Amino acid sequence: MHRLIIKPFTELDATEAAIWYNDRREGLGNEFLLALDAKINAIQRNPSHFQVVYKNIQRALIERFPFGIFFIVENGIIYVLAIQHTSRNPKIWKKRK
Repeated sequence: MHRLIIKPFTELDATEAAIWYNDRREGLGNEFLLALDAKINAIQRNPSHFQVVYKNIQRALIERFPFGIFFIVENGIIYVLAIQHTSRNPKIWKKRK
């Protein structure tokens, strides 16, 4: 498996989404986090399986939820850049440092 680094602001993306889903239905936030974890494991196993959406940035869609995990692979390390709803403008996270 590849090494994977999740930036702190990306963890915040996931937490905010889980809270939003939990506000809609108790337990749904946990289901979101389980689906997210499953997709992150899939990325670690085979990052080249996922679509390149911009230059070297790839996206993995989360099952059951309209969210994408945006990541790059550099020197064998996977960097998760954002976890974002598919309807949101990607320019929001591209501006992050």
